[in-house]
Amino acid sequence: MRRRFKWDKTYMNWGLTAFFVIAASLLFYFAVAHIAVLGNALSRLAGILSPFIWGFVISYLLSPMMNAMENRLFLPLGKRLYRKSKKNGAKKFARVLSVLFSEIILLLILAALVYLIIPQVLSSVQTLVQNSGVYAENVSGWLNGLLEDYPDLNEYVAGVFGNFNTNVGNWLETKVLPQLGSLITSVTSGVYGVARSIYSLIIGIIVSIYLLSDKEGYLAAVKRLSYTVFSVETADRLRNGMLFVDKTFMGFLNGKLLDSLIIGIICYIVCSILQMPYTLLVSVIIGVTNIIPFFGPLIGAVPSALIILMVNPTKCLIFIVFIIILQQVDGNLIGPRILGNSTGITGFWVMFSIILGSGLFGFWGMLLGVPVFVVIYTLITKLIVKKLKKSDLPWEIADYEELDYIDPATLQVVKKASVRREELAREKLSRKVPFEQFPPDPSDAEAGTGAHEAPQGKK
Repeated sequence: MRRRFKWDKTYMNWGLTAFFVIAASLLFYFAVAHIAVLGNALSRLAGILSPFIWGFVISYLLSPMMNAMENRLFLPLGKRLYRKSKKNGAKKFARVLSVLFSEIILLLILAALVYLIIPQVLSSVQTLVQNSGVYAENVSGWLNGLLEDYPDLNEYVAGVFGNFNTNVGNWLETKVLPQLGSLITSVTSGVYGVARSIYSLIIGIIVSIYLLSDKEGYLAAVKRLSYTVFSVETADRLRNGMLFVDKTFMGFLNGKLLDSLIIGIICYIVCSILQMPYTLLVSVIIGVTNIIPFFGPLIGAVPSALIILMVNPTKCLIFIVFIIILQQVDGNLIGPRILGNSTGITGFWVMFSIILGSGLFGFWGMLLGVPVFVVIYTLITKLIVKKLKKSDLPWEIADYEELDYIDPATLQVVKKASVRREELAREKLSRKVPFEQFPPDPSDAEAGTGAHEAPQGKK
């Protein structure tokens, strides 16, 4: 009699698990062996999807402004206009106007950059390049007048400037002029890249309109997918994690952009009052580089000071003093009020995240390194705290500052100060009371009596 074949789900699950493990191992090996091909493929995919990436970025940045206008301005107005309407007309009315005005504000900012700031900045750069020889002579004359009383040092500085001009001329003749053909090609590819970026930006604005118009619907679809793929506990943890990431990034980016805008405006006003050269160019440099935490003020101050130095060395010293004062005001007053404690990490980790991010991803790594590191740092901290709580160990960082050891029986922290106090007390007691002055132990006396009477009994 033949036996029917029975499916065993246990063996089938083991087989599927083994298959997926082998497939994942092969994919990982292929990715490592062909990392350059994979990088080019990802870069090409990012280029194709760049309009949608722009759309996500624009909608993410405009979402807080749209929510504020919708809840505080247009929704109350819509409720008054659609009082008798049974449909959700007020909500649609508020959403349409909030999205429209958010996009209009974005376009006005871009227009201000294109028609007001960028032409003046380009004009300043062009004037700076054209008058570079005159500015070099001004700096040389200023140094000569400053070093008249030191002829040896004056001769050395003059030789440095002479060698500098000679080296620049040789560099132009031997390097720049022969490579004009490749330079033209680079300019052409740069123009194509700018045109493609403009195209991606325009499509991205259209994509952002769709995303902002039905923001709740797209978020609901993502939530449904997460609860479909993962368990309820895992999906809830992922949702809480994404909310924390959103809060960290949004707070940091919006705060930094507002802080940099305020610093750029203050720099422009003060430089205009002091009649600094290239006021707009210097203010744009200071404002843009101030977005970068920690190193931003230094990165912006150095080229700005050099630009002013070539025109007027005396005003360069005034500008340096002003920048030092401005950065102190920003670091102690403006920045903390706008950003608050959005990072939650020490200055050491801020510096570490910026250097690591810039080394791996360039400018974007320098800009976004801090919020990314905050997310990773917070995740690791939560895992550590969870593990310590599970082991019934102290989890507050303050408990470990004066830690000497943890008592394995009670799992309590024994601090260094208490251990040292006990040692000092024992040392002090042993010095004050010698061994001979201790009171006699009654048991020792009884033992001594018995030992003394025993021989008498024998006698």
